[in-house]
Amino acid sequence: MKKILTIIILFFTTATLHANDRNVELDKLFSELKKNIPSSSSGTAQKIWILWSTHPTDQKLTSILNEGSRLIQDRQLDRAINVFTEAIELDPTWAEAWNKRATVFYMVGEFQKSQDDIDKVLELEKRHFGALAGQGMVNIQLKNYDKAKRSYQKAQEIYPAMKSSKVMIEQIEELIKRQSI
Repeated sequence: MKKILTIIILFFTTATLHANDRNVELDKLFSELKKNIPSSSSGTAQKIWILWSTHPTDQKLTSILNEGSRLIQDRQLDRAINVFTEAIELDPTWAEAWNKRATVFYMVGEFQKSQDDIDKVLELEKRHFGALAGQGMVNIQLKNYDKAKRSYQKAQEIYPAMKSSKVMIEQIEELIKRQSI
């Protein structure tokens, strides 16, 4: 019995250590991203996406997320929602599962559901520039232009070299200007 208890303790200690290593790595990458070095920003952002898309302790959950992503590519959006929901149910603290489902909700026109999932993503990972950009897109659809602009501005603060944020802020300012005429 003592051996089993020791193995369980070692497993959870290792899992926690890996999660801590992951957080340290993310902090380092976000610090690098903020430096706004054009030659490396895209690669740094890609490394962040890889970490986000890899579950910190459960390879099965990473596989489930990958399956959902394949379903999106195959335009099987209802099935993708179900797969991402399964991942969320298995680990409701994994921000990327919420983010993927938010993306699919957006794609099927369920903008409020998408926003609800984005809120959860940002609660779990406030630096999620992808979710912030998605929130901008959702709020454009909901005609909440000021909120959309603020979302893109936050994304740009985190990831200054993100080209889409700059373009979208300009387009939203134009929409706001046209609305006021």
